[in-house]
Amino acid sequence: MNVIVVGSGIAGLVAALELSRAHRVTLVTKSRLAESNTRYAQGGIAAVMTPEDSVAEHIEDTLRAGAGLCRPEAVEILCSEGPQRVRDLVALGVAFDQKNGELAQGLEAAHSRPRILHAGGDATGYAIEMALVAAISDANLTVLEHTFAADLVLDHNTGQTRGLEVIYEDGQREILPADAVLLASGGAGHLFPYTTNPSVTTGDGIALALRAGAQLADLEFYQFHPTALSASGGFLISEAVRGDGAVLRALDGTRFMQSIHPDAELAPRDVVARGIASQMAKQGGQPVLLDATGLVREHGGDFLARRFPTINAACQRAGLDWAHKPIPVAPAAHYWMGGVRTDVWGRTSIPGLFAVGEVACTGVHGANRLASNSLLESLVFAWRAADLLVAEGPAALTANSFETGPDRAHETRTELPDAPWLKTGPLPSREALQNLMWNAAGIERNEASLRQAHTQLQRWTAPGHTVHARETANLLLLGEALVSAALQRRESRGEHFRTDFPTPVEAQRHHIAVTREVPVTC
Repeated sequence: MNVIVVGSGIAGLVAALELSRAHRVTLVTKSRLAESNTRYAQGGIAAVMTPEDSVAEHIEDTLRAGAGLCRPEAVEILCSEGPQRVRDLVALGVAFDQKNGELAQGLEAAHSRPRILHAGGDATGYAIEMALVAAISDANLTVLEHTFAADLVLDHNTGQTRGLEVIYEDGQREILPADAVLLASGGAGHLFPYTTNPSVTTGDGIALALRAGAQLADLEFYQFHPTALSASGGFLISEAVRGDGAVLRALDGTRFMQSIHPDAELAPRDVVARGIASQMAKQGGQPVLLDATGLVREHGGDFLARRFPTINAACQRAGLDWAHKPIPVAPAAHYWMGGVRTDVWGRTSIPGLFAVGEVACTGVHGANRLASNSLLESLVFAWRAADLLVAEGPAALTANSFETGPDRAHETRTELPDAPWLKTGPLPSREALQNLMWNAAGIERNEASLRQAHTQLQRWTAPGHTVHARETANLLLLGEALVSAALQRRESRGEHFRTDFPTPVEAQRHHIAVTREVPVTC
């Protein structure tokens, strides 16, 4: 079979490697091969690797963080298959940090035990990315760098995936034939002006799947990382810094998270992000301070440079001496729990279309992703999708209608407004779109802001054939989809916080699926 893999982060590289053992594989990536969200992941990868820990505890922590919306089957797969997949990474050359001859394990927010593996201190994603890129160079597959995935090509009679339309760096277009397309193209951090994501994350895979008629789910749940460095364009300050003991302070030096949650700085990310946003509002919008100076007093003057070399270098570039003074931080868009709806094998509602990693929504994260479960999800479910295609070949190309199963009883569907590429109207600037999304559908939302954003988004269109224009069209489409879902969820749960409905509502504990079809409530 011919299989096209879109994206070159951990999910895309793992899938391409495994698929190349049995199929003809073409790996399409918008930038260079090594550029992805994975490359910039600092915190690590969560997995049960010691007898003191247990899969059951990892499952419990994941379910608790997900605020009642995790899919239990997916969580069990994630936590039980994760340890073997980590060992597979080690076999591929990933050198995780060790302590006393054993894998070093760190603690992060909402984990009941230390189970976070790191590489290079705070360069885990980079170490994984480089090991997988090296393995790809020896694999029997084709790599197309600087190639934009424009649209899925479907059989008009059967709806089966037949290929992918791409745009090359010189502007030329081509349809690449395929029996299956596997999306591993990441999220859409650039829906917002403040993000920890690299510039390539414009939601291209999610948008092309939606245009083709695929179901999306859980789009209202966007995770905002609590601590991005305010002085350096959203540079991520890993949760591991707080896991090691750093604390958050107001501008006057007082700690504020202790009065918000019993776990203070190690509360779930949605709680910490909202706590910081609230404190910033009291300070006239000024960022809060992350104080890691206590770690230096406890462990020695060079501790931060040794433990967090990437963050240390970013602080130095920004002229900040975080070993001696607290640094300014604020929340930034980080990870989308929602995406293309899949089963636990990566199958979508379109035959022959698969999705894995952040582009997908397996339901494993629920309303709020547990820290360091993202790399694990990409690893586990990319391997599963590839294994299915290798084991079953053409028989694996069936769609999942999602019409049956336990999730079906806890779901509503919403109709997407007219697609941006079918409308006429003014073209928004990327910045105007991002600012609208941040103000109306960011860390806090309400009916008035969402309705206003919905109206404005429907007025805009995004014509144009350049890659930049197509990226903006993708972001506009996904902005409409996110706002539509957020309007339907009239409660607060996980990363979706509405000031007009500030508490969870049991009757609203269901998933919202977004399609281009007439909405069905079930």
